[in-house]
Amino acid sequence: MEAVPLLPLGAQAQEGAIAEADIQKLVHDHPSVLPIEEIDPAFRRPISICRELRTLAGPIDNFLVTPSGLPVLVECKLWRNPEGRREVVGQILDYAKELSRWSQPDMQREVNIRLGKRGNSLLEKVREVDPDVNEIDFNDALTSNLRRGRFLLLIVGDGIREGVEAIAEYLQRHAGLHFSFGLIELPIYVLPDGSRLVAPRILARTTTVVRNVVSLPHGMTLQETQDEDDGEDGSGDPEWDRLTAVRQQFWKEFLAGLKLDDPQQTIPKPAKQGYLSFMFPAPNGSSWLTVYRDMKKNEVGVFLSASRNSAGEYANQRIVEDWPAVHELLNGTAQKTTDRYGRPQIGDHRTFRDLERSDDRAKALAWLAERVNVFVNVLRPRVHSAVVDYRADGNG
Repeated sequence: MEAVPLLPLGAQAQEGAIAEADIQKLVHDHPSVLPIEEIDPAFRRPISICRELRTLAGPIDNFLVTPSGLPVLVECKLWRNPEGRREVVGQILDYAKELSRWSQPDMQREVNIRLGKRGNSLLEKVREVDPDVNEIDFNDALTSNLRRGRFLLLIVGDGIREGVEAIAEYLQRHAGLHFSFGLIELPIYVLPDGSRLVAPRILARTTTVVRNVVSLPHGMTLQETQDEDDGEDGSGDPEWDRLTAVRQQFWKEFLAGLKLDDPQQTIPKPAKQGYLSFMFPAPNGSSWLTVYRDMKKNEVGVFLSASRNSAGEYANQRIVEDWPAVHELLNGTAQKTTDRYGRPQIGDHRTFRDLERSDDRAKALAWLAERVNVFVNVLRPRVHSAVVDYRADGNG
């Protein structure tokens, strides 16, 4: 009987070896290769949604979800040393902690961004496999499981050997989540005809790790601003009335063409002022995205705003501290400046020739809509995450 050689793994191995990205693709294309039912039957039949799902803790290698709304997180690893094991276990736990701050709309937004789609692409992917999934039940279950930290966390790697028992000590350091955990060795063999054989093996697993869980409120009260009647009253002054009508028409056109990836972001009304406020999830309306038009300069722009000495200001500071990463996610054109109080401020703006000309106006509206969508996608979840930490530290 002919021996079956092991296919060498690792990006730096000999020609024909596979890398972590290849394992990701294998898991994404064939989720049944994972022996999930042997780890926790509640998570059986997961559906692959996407690879490299963006979170504030980093991209999740593989994200899957069951038709019942249970999330599965997979981290793929080519093991080289014991330190690598500690790092990857800590990493997947960080992902779980971050996702426990999300709700279904947050997940929908990030999946849309990753897949380059709009609507509820997450539900569409699930219904491709199970057409009978009820939208309301699925969304409610997913939000509940995210908030509770009810996940299946899987680390999939090659050649995992000694030291598996030590992983338990890392798991015990993360309170506040209910999760199941599995460590899977996924050796790949080359058969004589050149085809590959995958022989998964469970090396470690937990029953559901139950800890004291503090449930976060599903939403935060947002302070509504900019009612159509807000602002100075210049009625009776023809010039004031003309400028008010010009501003309001501009914002009506802007909002009519605005498409946001984030389904949870509230949309303001067309304002009579030269700006709009998109409120972010911070207590007492203390964080928002200001969107403005300067009529004299023919300039439009956006910038992150916050009340002084507030959770929103704390969030702003946290975001500024992560400026290199934030700057890149904002497509590299945003700037870090200071506001009138000397606080750091993140924003972007562009000047056009004449905003009353139809071609310039159309370009300005399109540019501004793109900027608002990107700023909401990048900054809103960061504000939310920072506010959770702000409250955890005993603040308001």
